[in-house]
Amino acid sequence: MVNKPDSATEPSQDVLAPARPDMKNKTKVLILSTRGVTTRFRHLMEDLLKILPHAKKESKLDSKDRLHVATEIAELRNCDLVMLFESRKRQDLYLWLAKSPFGPSIKFHIANLHTMDELSFSGNNLMHSRPLLTFDPGFDETPIMRLVKEILSQTFSAPAGHRRTKPFVDHIISFSLVDGRIWFRHYQIVDAALDEKVIDKSVESTLVEIGPRFVMAPIKCFSGGFNGATLWENGAYVSPNEVRRAVRKREGDKTLGKMHQRTKRSKHVEANKIVHDPIHKVFR
Repeated sequence: MVNKPDSATEPSQDVLAPARPDMKNKTKVLILSTRGVTTRFRHLMEDLLKILPHAKKESKLDSKDRLHVATEIAELRNCDLVMLFESRKRQDLYLWLAKSPFGPSIKFHIANLHTMDELSFSGNNLMHSRPLLTFDPGFDETPIMRLVKEILSQTFSAPAGHRRTKPFVDHIISFSLVDGRIWFRHYQIVDAALDEKVIDKSVESTLVEIGPRFVMAPIKCFSGGFNGATLWENGAYVSPNEVRRAVRKREGDKTLGKMHQRTKRSKHVEANKIVHDPIHKVFR
């Protein structure tokens, strides 16, 4: 006689739905960072984990000189893509997007970063719902931007039928290309007919920003995973170190200018001393 399994020990189908048998896209993203990330950078990683249901989190890398180890970790975790956050000087954040294990990989500089907690927007979406991706028409103009678009699409698009995704589409991830930089925005799709706050019911749907928001500046593209030949390099990119150096130089030039004016004034006073008349106090 075979004992019937206890129904209380079986996992709930509402908590973890099985993957569809016809599911072909099994992309998984590994999210990790290097040592030295600040609280804001860590909060950004947590926000992206909420947006990407097909993402896995890994502990920090101990060495910044051996970033290619992330591809080996991705293979062990059965992940196809790697999203690595590299922190430098506890103020500069770089994002690596790499296809595991043979590449290519693209390095970005993250600027104008604002997390969900900092923005406090009213937008909200269902946890682990599938997002819509929108891209600027400028992504189709050059080969490197088409490659960036493809990697971003594979990274941020949740596979249909994934066991953690919900069968709803209620938010949009927007990638806008302005001045050679990629602007990331995240919006909620609000149905005006169901929202009591919307006065104009003729509008079918509106967008409410959720967050996070940041700007990505592409720096380099490599043929391999975090290494290999350089396929493309952004000649217009200026590193944050150069920007800070220019600011210090400009402030130093102001100080030197003030010192020069002070020296010039003292020399002028010495060369043009006022000679008083010896009898100017006689008739007082």
